[in-house]
Amino acid sequence: MARIDLSNLAHSYLPNPKSDNDYALTRMNHTWDDGGAYALLGPSGCGKTTLLNIISGLLRPSEGQVLFDGKDMTDLQPQDRNIAQVFQFPVIYDTMTVYDNLAFPLRNRHVPEAEVDARVREIASHLDLNDALMTRARGLTADAKQTISLGRGLVRNDVNAILFDEPLTVIDPHMKWHLRSKLKLLHRQFEHTMVYVTHDQTEALTFADKVVVMYDGQIVQLGTPEELFIKPSHTFVGYFIGSPGMNVMPIELDGASAKLGGQTVSLPGAAKVKAGDKVELGVRPEFIRLDAKGMPVTVNKVEDVGRQKIVRAQLEGRNIAIVIGEDESVPTDAKIAFDPKGINVYANDWRVELGA
Repeated sequence: MARIDLSNLAHSYLPNPKSDNDYALTRMNHTWDDGGAYALLGPSGCGKTTLLNIISGLLRPSEGQVLFDGKDMTDLQPQDRNIAQVFQFPVIYDTMTVYDNLAFPLRNRHVPEAEVDARVREIASHLDLNDALMTRARGLTADAKQTISLGRGLVRNDVNAILFDEPLTVIDPHMKWHLRSKLKLLHRQFEHTMVYVTHDQTEALTFADKVVVMYDGQIVQLGTPEELFIKPSHTFVGYFIGSPGMNVMPIELDGASAKLGGQTVSLPGAAKVKAGDKVELGVRPEFIRLDAKGMPVTVNKVEDVGRQKIVRAQLEGRNIAIVIGEDESVPTDAKIAFDPKGINVYANDWRVELGA
């Protein structure tokens, strides 16, 4: 296993980039701790796969360095970085048995056969492949083939890191939760450094100890699932994490108060912003409650989604989502209040710390 450092890293697919808009990855400094389980989360086109390919050595960055435990790996080929990578679609040998597919990465490194056998059977047991070990891969389902690919990535115990590039895309939805749980258990057991690329927030939040959120070629937040939910560092994180996403509304600041249209919202503390900044208040639907003494809203509709209801309303002419309990009713003259611990203030899309 290894700590992975990205030092002043940036990448452009253009030969002579002149501005940030010419870069697929804008300049970043970032560390993946040894033995950590990370998810690299973001929408299509944000730079996730580009970054993963730079770490693996499939792509050389335009600028900066990739370091494994302090050693510069920037110019080394993938085979010299001692990493395992699992791709979006199965990469296996159809003519080989499941056993031989799992054994291949070990035999290719001249691991003694007794050790190969023990390791193959251990990983097969974790991934429920024992009954298929002597079956040729050609006739297996796409789900089974991708499970073998996962096994091939996990079978080596000497790798610096295991990189997963949207590995569950072709997996049946009913199996996704099962395999994510297996990967999390295997991480806890073997403590490999794992980086899991996905655009699916459920996959990211259920697999990773820490989630790296990317947007428009940059890392906008690294944090635990709880940190991403309670204190999104960027309005995009608030929007992208959660369903519904965070409500973001323009405000005017007055010390520890915010003017929201004709309403005044008390803040947990004063925010320091610069003149001319775009200032917004962010509050997740889960931190809004019905309150007879609160701010009046116009209710457009109520969606019953099982264990809770989502109220779609307007506050001072702005669309807002509110999450309430399944047994709560919504009065025609509904009023709401914000839970102070769920209030965030943003200047130019970045979160501002609230002082005393």
